[in-house]
Amino acid sequence: MANIKSAKKRVLIGERNAARNKAAKSRIKTEVRKVTSAIAAGDVAAAKSSLIGAESVISKAATKGVIPKNTSSRKISRLTQAVNKMAAAAE
Repeated sequence: MANIKSAKKRVLIGERNAARNKAAKSRIKTEVRKVTSAIAAGDVAAAKSSLIGAESVISKAATKGVIPKNTSSRKISRLTQAVNKMAAAAE
């Protein structure tokens, strides 16, 4: 364990940030799962509405530095492509 006051503080801050990052990543996974399950079910309306929520959560995580910008762009792009493909097939 750290002996110096600033080192003790850094340990606490690191734990706090790790908890925040874990919660954000969990939220991303939940939102992505909602979109993919709607796609699997073939529900176009639910997929589009959950895609909007997923985009928001992923973008916010990238803004906060939880995930890299390119990772967020890739996730959003792949989800959008999947939803658009499913919507086109449904028509």
